[in-house]
Amino acid sequence: MSTSDDSQEPSNDQKQAPLIEHLIELRSRLMRAVIAILLIFLGLYAFSNDIYLFVAEPLMALLPPGSQMIATEVASPFLAPFKLTLVTALFIAVPFVLHQAWSFIAPGLYDNEKALAIPILVSSILLFYAGAAFAYYVVFPLLFAFFTQAGPENITVMTDINQYLNFVLKLFFAFGVAFEIPVATFLLILSGATTVESLSQKRPYIILGCFVIGMVLTPPDVISQSLLAIPMYLLYEVGLLFGRLVRKRRAEKAAEASGEE
Repeated sequence: MSTSDDSQEPSNDQKQAPLIEHLIELRSRLMRAVIAILLIFLGLYAFSNDIYLFVAEPLMALLPPGSQMIATEVASPFLAPFKLTLVTALFIAVPFVLHQAWSFIAPGLYDNEKALAIPILVSSILLFYAGAAFAYYVVFPLLFAFFTQAGPENITVMTDINQYLNFVLKLFFAFGVAFEIPVATFLLILSGATTVESLSQKRPYIILGCFVIGMVLTPPDVISQSLLAIPMYLLYEVGLLFGRLVRKRRAEKAAEASGEE
């Protein structure tokens, strides 16, 4: 009996060894990602106030002469730029963080999966950045122009810096995620979870859903809701277009393969 038990022990150790190696590898990748974020944060911290002024520029440019933002909490002048700098460091480090995630999962993928995953990963990063840039350069000027001009004449706009930061970070995230719709649509079609025809037939519901999401994620005004909902729908159509192209290409390859046989 003891001989049988002894023979089983190496087998159990062999089963546990790959798991331990994967956990060590995961910890190493996470540590590299965290260190990269901290290094970028330390490099940006000296410019934290400048970064905040850059993010606040769309509102500051529309305030009446002599107006300024205010801090209603004692620690806000320090915490608001600090928080924004940390978020900026994470924003800049996203490609490296995703590269670490990719390096961890890539060994378990097939070659055809790797060939497809890399373009999807790169396009996801670029689309998220594009969504944040769209929010800053297009949405913010229109939105803040509406807000500053819609109030009563005798009301002076004096926005709290912490509240403003929370507001713009929410919009950055909302538009960044919204711009991922082409990738999500493409993956649904590619995985076989749905078809181009099925999604095309559901356009009225998709349009309604885009405006509902716009109402949930943006302030309660028609301008900001439309500025999020309309790009979401257009990006949905882009995802359908790529789904059609890939389906057409697969059909052509299948026809070529059957012809060769």
